[in-house]
Order: sequence, then C-alpha cells, then structure tokens
Amino acid sequence: MSADVIYRGARITGGESADILVRDGLIAEVGAGVSSAGARIVDAAGLIALPGLVDLHTHLREPGYEASETVLSGTRAAAAGGFTAVFAMPNTSPVADSAGVVEQELALGEAAGYATVQPIGAVTVGQKGERLAELGAMASSRANVRVFSDDGFCVWDPLIMRRALEYVKAFGGVIAQHAQDPRLTEGAQMNEGVVSAELGLAGWPAVAEESIIARDVLLAEHVGSRLHVCHLSTAGSVDIIRWAKKRGIAVTAEVTPHHLLLTDELVRGYDARFKVNPPLRREEDVRAVREGLADGTIDIVATDHAPHPDESKACEWQAAANGMVGLESALRVVHQSMVATGLLDWADVARVLSAAPARIGSLAGHGTPIAAGEPAEFTLYDADAGGEFTTADLRGQSVNSPYLGRDLPGSVRWTVHRGYETLSDGAVVEELDA
Repeated sequence: MSADVIYRGARITGGESADILVRDGLIAEVGAGVSSAGARIVDAAGLIALPGLVDLHTHLREPGYEASETVLSGTRAAAAGGFTAVFAMPNTSPVADSAGVVEQELALGEAAGYATVQPIGAVTVGQKGERLAELGAMASSRANVRVFSDDGFCVWDPLIMRRALEYVKAFGGVIAQHAQDPRLTEGAQMNEGVVSAELGLAGWPAVAEESIIARDVLLAEHVGSRLHVCHLSTAGSVDIIRWAKKRGIAVTAEVTPHHLLLTDELVRGYDARFKVNPPLRREEDVRAVREGLADGTIDIVATDHAPHPDESKACEWQAAANGMVGLESALRVVHQSMVATGLLDWADVARVLSAAPARIGSLAGHGTPIAAGEPAEFTLYDADAGGEFTTADLRGQSVNSPYLGRDLPGSVRWTVHRGYETLSDGAVVEELDA
C-alpha cells in the first residue's frame, strides 16, 4: 500500500468542505486542516465527495459473452462512473446458478481489482423457470450470495416464486424480480402506446409489468420474505409499490437512469441504442418514477448496464438486442434528472446510489458514510463540469450508450476503492496500487 493520501477541500455529500485522509485502506481522518507527514496531496477543492457508488444491477457478461464485456472491462467502466461495487447478474454462460460459477465470478472480480464484484445467483436452473437453482449452496459459498434473480426472464410460475421467497427467507436473502408477464409481451418491440401505434411496432404494455409486481408483493407478504423489483418503469408500478410499503410489505424497488430521463418518443428514429427491456416509457411515466424516487417509494437507482457488440445494435430495430451501457453515465444522468430539478440533494444521491443498494444486497464495507474509521470507498465528483457525452467517456468494451451526443452535467474525477485510486483526475488507472 502506498503512502497516506489527503484529498483536500472536498464537499462531503455536497455539504461542508473537509479534508479526507486515507491510510491503509481506511479513512483515517475527516476534517479541516488535516495533515500527515509525507502524504500525497490531491486538490479536491469544490468536488463533491460521495460514498463509493454501488450498482445492484450490472451485466458483466463473463463467463461466456466476453465479446460484449468482461469482468475487467466492466469494472473499469464502473470505476469511471464512480462505482466501487457492482452486483453481477447471472445471465452468463454457464448461468450463475451454482456455487462453482458464482465463486468464479467472485475470483474474476478480485483479480481485476477495480471494484468489488458481488455475484447474483439465478433463481432457477439455467434461468429456465422450471426448478429452483442451488440457492442454499450459493448462499453458503465463498461468494456469500444474498440476491437472486432470473433477470432477463420473469419468474413467471407463482409456485416457484413462492418457494424461492420461502427458501431465501431462512438466510436473509432477497429475490430480485424481472417483472414481465411473458404472454403479454410476446413479440413486443417497444412501449405500447401512441408511438408504437404510429410506428406499427408491437407494444409492451404497462400492465405486463404491473400485474407481476402486484402478484409478487402479495406473495412476499404471505411468505414474510423480501422482494426487490428490478428496473421499475411505469406510473402504475410506482402506485403498487407505494401501496405495498404502506401495507408493511418488505419490498424494495429500483429505477434505471434511462427511465428517469428518456421516453419512447426516441424510438421514432429507429436507433437501436434506445431499445431496452423494460422499454422506454411515456413522459407521464418518467415524471412518476422521478416522483417515486424523490419520495422514497423507489429505493435506489441501478444501471442495468447491458453491453452488446456493435453488430447487435447496428441492425434493424426488430433484430436488435435489448440493453444499454450505463455505468459511466449513471451519476451524471441522476444529476440532470433529479438533482438539477431539485428533486434530490447530494445526500439523497448518496442514499439511492450507495447506502441503500449496499443495504438491500447485504454488502458489507460499502455504502458507509465518509467518516473516520470507515473503509476508504468514495468518489469525487465535479458538479460544475459537464459537456457532450461521447465514446471517449466509455471505458468498457461496448459503446451502446443512449447518451452519445447528448450534453450531460458533471464529471467523475476520482474513484477510491479499498484505499487506492481506480480513477485519478478523470482517467482510469492502468496499474492499480492494490
């Protein structure tokens, strides 16, 4: 480990300025006029210091789909976006439905060193929805899995969903549901509504999401277990989660940055960068999810970072893959959609992008305040910067970002993970001082 480092003059969660002294992987001191003999000094004056961001919904693609992303390239993208921990979804090849595969993912993350990689286990074998995967074995493995999801596929069978909720209750786990009724979305290409009718594209109705969420919150209540709703996207879904929380049901929910900002009007150009599941919704839905995040109905922002090779997007709309990359742009989009609009302050951002996802995923050592004695996991953000988002801002293998050519505020300047820098003055560190 290198010598002490003092980050001078950062605004802690957007508040008062203070110095942050990092020593041996920990925050040794936070305050004014901090000093340490021989310490390296980083000028952080005016930068907003946030706890290291935590993404509960990342697709790293490895093993099996390394043409799209690897654990190394994906965690470098995470570092560029201010993330110090990511939860890796199980839709790999082989599927992460056993202790062996989740331990392999864990080891790949440890070897890369750019962020903590916490595997998510599949709910069913092969994500096929037919029988439960080895939930207990994954939970008791070295990967210590606590979040389980068939993301990309809905756990559609209510009996299997009930059994999964019952099983994970025993060890404090959570089922993260991809809420999509498959029968109601057969052949769907975009949000069902005025735009889909005008374009002649098969629609993905809001009720396909809302009906699954309604069923699952009732199952969670019946079992007394924890449910997490992935990438919530409609006004009706917000209403259901709000009702369930008032009822005392143990449900949490996430919204993606793209559902906070983009609408289905963008599909009119048939640019497949805007094809995603769940699809971009109406302006009314964007307003509703923003309000839901602001009032705490929606607990967190999660990227659903979904890299694809060029050939999967540079094709006609119907043949294109669903998904967008989002790690590098997430904080800037939340800044634009939620902070600049006055709906959240920087302390709220620390909650929805760090503390709450770490808590939901039972990830120790992350989401903690920037305070003496805590792990040195934080990011420094220049809220006064900004500009056009380009491929130069992307650090993963894929470039399927919906924000290319769009002006976004802010700039992530430093990311500190386990006390060492993974991003330094806006550049990903090539050789980590781990």
